[in-house]
Order: sequence, then structure tokens, then C-alpha cells
Amino acid sequence: MPAVATALLIAALAGCAGPGDGSRKHATDAKGSAGRSGTVGAPSGTQSPAGRPAPAERVDDLPGLGPRTRAEVPRDAEQVVVVTGSGRDASRSTVVLYERSAAEEKTGDAGGRPAWRAGPSWTAHNAARGWTEHHRQGDLRSPVGVFGLTDGGGKLPDPGTRLSYDHAEQGFTISGTGAEGEPLAGAFDYVVAINYNRKAGTSPRDWTRPLGEDRGGGIWFHVDHDGPTQGCISLSKPHMRKLLRTLDPARHPVVVMGDAGSLAR
Repeated sequence: MPAVATALLIAALAGCAGPGDGSRKHATDAKGSAGRSGTVGAPSGTQSPAGRPAPAERVDDLPGLGPRTRAEVPRDAEQVVVVTGSGRDASRSTVVLYERSAAEEKTGDAGGRPAWRAGPSWTAHNAARGWTEHHRQGDLRSPVGVFGLTDGGGKLPDPGTRLSYDHAEQGFTISGTGAEGEPLAGAFDYVVAINYNRKAGTSPRDWTRPLGEDRGGGIWFHVDHDGPTQGCISLSKPHMRKLLRTLDPARHPVVVMGDAGSLAR
């Protein structure tokens, strides 16, 4: 297939980057896949004035999640990243990483709910038009739900993650500009695949779409380019490195993502 045709095909299928973002020109070979469970790691805490890690906040349940959303979090998930959108149609989010241990679970309340350790709150972007429970290719909305986190990759070398990591300089190259005229270069330096409509256990560049191509895919955590995305969640480069270094597949990480109203159900 000619290089130009390949780039156009990739642009049509990728879920990352913002509208008018030059995705028609990006050379990434990124691929997506599907799944509903997984797990995410949480940092140990914020820095104290003395420069030492401050104790992480202990909470008895995952804040902001209603009974329906909590029920979707797998019982074996010991690391959870909660992405809370500022509004149904808004492109700004906050990200908080939570972690628990077997010992903390034993100290949960009489109802058997575990205690969690909350990491710092990070700012993020989501899709340009906000959120949806029925994501479709090109709708410029991020999918609401609970999804596994099993695979990472990027243009830059592995920063020290326990996840499988696909280092491919050309495969994670992107160019052009985003919805607000911001350059996209470097957005795929680090990525973590979100297991929406993808095959878990494969490279983020695997284009398998179990729900069909019309349901979109290629939904990732990736480096923020200072503008909204087409469906992904974007974090600063230091926070992406922290996320990759913290996630531990043995702890079954998952992401819980959506606008605040949806997550509270």
C-alpha cells in the first residue's frame, strides 16, 4: 500500500489527537483493541515541604463513583485510575490514581469495601466534545466506562514500566496541529492503551477492533499537546512517565473514566 494511503487509513482509524489536528498527516501506525477490565497504579503521595513523599490520603471508597460504576470495577483491581471529566460536553478532566493492598482491604468497613490510597490530582484533556456511553468512530467523544490497562509503548524508550512496552520510533510518530493550533509532535512519546474496543495483551498499534471499526478505537493515555483529543486522555510527559512506571499488571490496573455525572451513577 502506498505510504500516503497508509497514512490516510491510519488517520481514519486512530482515536487520539484533536479535530483538525493534522491526524490526516500523522505517520503513526497506532492500532487499538477492546476489553472491560484491567488496573492502574497510584503514586505514593505528593511531596512534603522537606522534599520527602507525603503520606497518601486513605479513603474508604473511590470518591465520586456511584453504585453502578463501582460495581463495574473488578474485585481483583488493586490499582485504579479515575478520570473525571469537568462536564458532559467539556474537554478538561482530572486524573487521580488509587491503590490498595491486601492488608488495607482487611481494614475496610463492615460492608467489606477496601480502603484506598489516593495519589495526587493531575490535570488532563479528553475528547473535544466530551463523553459518551456509546462511542463511535469520529464522534470526538471519549468513551465512558471501566477498562483494563495492560499495554504501553511509545516513540521514546521504555521508562521502566512493568507493562508490555512497544518501543517504535516511526510507529508512534505524529505531526500536524491540533484543534487549537497546537503542534502534535511528541504526543505519542509515551502511551498506555485503554482497553476499549481492542485486544488486550497486544501492542497499542494493533488495529484489532472486536466491536467493529465503526465503534472506534485507538483510545490511549498519551502526552498532552495542550488541546482536546479525538477520544484519548492526555497527561503531561512527567505524569505519563509516572503512570507507566507505576502500573503493575500483577495488580490488575483499570481506568474508570467519564464525566462526573456519569461516574456518580
